[in-house]
Amino acid sequence: MKIAFYAPFKPLSHNHPSGDLVIANSLVHFLEEQGHTIEIQSTLRARWIYFKPWLWLLLGVDFFRCLKKLYVCPPDVWLTYHTYYKAPDLLGPWICRLLGIKYVIFQGIFSTKRKRILKTAPGFYLNRAALIRADHIFTNKLSDLKNLKRLIPNDRLTYIRPGIKPDAFKKDETARRQLRKLFGCDTGPVVLTAAMFRDDVKTQGLSWLIRCCATLVKQNIRFHLVIAGSGKMENVLKELALKYLPGHHTFAGKVKRKDMAGFYSSGDVFAFPGIRESLGMVYLEAQACSLPVVAFNNGGIPEVVDDKNTGYLTPLYDSGVFSDTLGHLLKETKLCRKMGKNAEEYVRHHHDIDKNYKVVEKILLRVVA
Repeated sequence: MKIAFYAPFKPLSHNHPSGDLVIANSLVHFLEEQGHTIEIQSTLRARWIYFKPWLWLLLGVDFFRCLKKLYVCPPDVWLTYHTYYKAPDLLGPWICRLLGIKYVIFQGIFSTKRKRILKTAPGFYLNRAALIRADHIFTNKLSDLKNLKRLIPNDRLTYIRPGIKPDAFKKDETARRQLRKLFGCDTGPVVLTAAMFRDDVKTQGLSWLIRCCATLVKQNIRFHLVIAGSGKMENVLKELALKYLPGHHTFAGKVKRKDMAGFYSSGDVFAFPGIRESLGMVYLEAQACSLPVVAFNNGGIPEVVDDKNTGYLTPLYDSGVFSDTLGHLLKETKLCRKMGKNAEEYVRHHHDIDKNYKVVEKILLRVVA
C-alpha cells in the first residue's frame, strides 16, 4: 500500500520525547517493515490551531500542496495518527473527501464534555467532523473505545492493544553489573523510575515517589532509587531527593531509548505513580526486562500492567499503600523475581507490537479493497 500519513498533534520529528511519539514512530516503522510506503504529508503541528491564526496560512499552503500532489498520484489510503479536540486533523478529512481517498485514523479521541466549554468547543466540532468522515478508527485505549462507540458504528472501530518489540527490551546481565556499579549500588535491591522532568504530572509523580521512598528509609528497608530523565525541574527534584533520600538515590540523566533496556536491566522493581497516565510505554518496556511494576490504578495503566500478577496497582494518592507495596516487593525477593518473570511473559503474549499491528495492516488492506 501507498499510505499518506499525518500526525496533527506532534510530528514524528518532534524533539520532545513522549509515549505518543514512540507509538506513532512504531506504527510507521511496522508498516514500512511490511513493505508499505509511507509518505508524510505535513509536519504542521495543529495543537490549538484554531486560536493561532498565524498557522492558518501554513495550513492552507499544506492543504493545497497535498491536494495537488495527491490528485496527480493518489495514495491507497490516508492514515492520521492521534486527532482530538486540542489538535484536530484539518487536512486528511477534507482532502480525502475531495479526492475520494480512503481515510483512517489511529488513536482517535472523542469527548462530549468538550463541546460545553467555550475554549474547547471549536476543537470538539472540528475533531468530530474528522471522526465521522473516517472509514475506520483504531484506538489503543479502552476508555477511548467506549467514548467512540457513542459516535461511530462498531464495524468501523477496532481496539488495538498497545505494544513494543519485546526482543528490543531483553534483560541484559552485563549491563546490569556495569550500571549497578556505576550507580554505586552493587548490592541490595534497586528501584528504577523514569520520566521527563516537566513542570506537570511527571514531576509531581516523581516528587511523590521520592517522599514515599523516604518512608522505606525510616523502616530501614534496603534499597537504592535510580531516576532517569531530564528537564527544567531537575534541580527541584535533586533538592527533594537530597532532603528525603540522602545516600539512597542516583540521578542517571537522560537515557537514550536504545539504551533503556540496559537501564531497566539494572533494577529489581520499576516504580512510577503515573498520575493520569494515558498509557505509559515505560511500564511495558520495564516489564519486558523482567521488572515488576508499582503504579497507580488510574488512566491507561491497567491496560498495560496485570495487577497482582506482573506488579501492583495502588489507589490514587494513597501513600501508605504505595509505600507498603513497594517495601513488600523489596523484602520478598522471590516474589519480586516471580512477578518479573510473569511480566516478561505477559508483554510477549499480549503486547507484542508485531502481532498486534498485524491486525491494523489486515484492516487497512480490507478498507482499501
